[in-house]
Amino acid sequence: MVTDSDTSTPSELPAPDAAPAKDNALGPIAGTSTQDNRGGFNRGGGNGGGGFNRGGGPGGNNRGPRRDGPRQEVDDGISEKVVFINRCAKVVKGGRRFSFSALVVCGDKEGKVGLGFGKAKEVSDAIKKGGQAARKNMSLVCIVNGTLPHETYAEFGGGKVLLKPASPGTGIIAGGGVRAVCEAAGVKDILAKSMGSSNHANVVKATIKALSALRTRETILSSRGKKTREKSI
Repeated sequence: MVTDSDTSTPSELPAPDAAPAKDNALGPIAGTSTQDNRGGFNRGGGNGGGGFNRGGGPGGNNRGPRRDGPRQEVDDGISEKVVFINRCAKVVKGGRRFSFSALVVCGDKEGKVGLGFGKAKEVSDAIKKGGQAARKNMSLVCIVNGTLPHETYAEFGGGKVLLKPASPGTGIIAGGGVRAVCEAAGVKDILAKSMGSSNHANVVKATIKALSALRTRETILSSRGKKTREKSI
């Protein structure tokens, strides 16, 4: 006896020849392209590839080579000048090992100057370290109309430096470390004389010490509690 519950329509019965679909990892999925949905190594850069996208498409992880330009250092208006580079050799069993030290002076040519000393295995690294140290140790010096407000003298170790103001158009009459410091500080006219040791570090430090001791007429009078007199025409 056949009931209504045992009957079924032909559309609900499975097809006799139908076989379960097998996933083909290497083959395309029905209705899509190989380039868009392949789950492996996607070199084509498709829209939906989940693999390693080397082609730079919108989908997947784009880990291709970076095309950024070279790094450009920001120009902050500070000039650097290498005064002296020293080479040191250490004798070891296998030969000699060299290291370098650099004495660097930097300034903004508007009244600020600094000194830095850097040591490294390479010359470029030593100069870089010296420049960074010089930027941290910058101090303000007094300059009036491109020259010094008055004569000054300073000593540091064996270095002895005498600096004198000069008339416009004279230029920087100095050499070695004194000239490097004056150019970095922004001095245009000066007469200088180094009368002590020729050690570069001591000469540069003596020069910076002499420039730091400069004072204008108004600064000295204000420290004494006096006012400047205006010239009558």
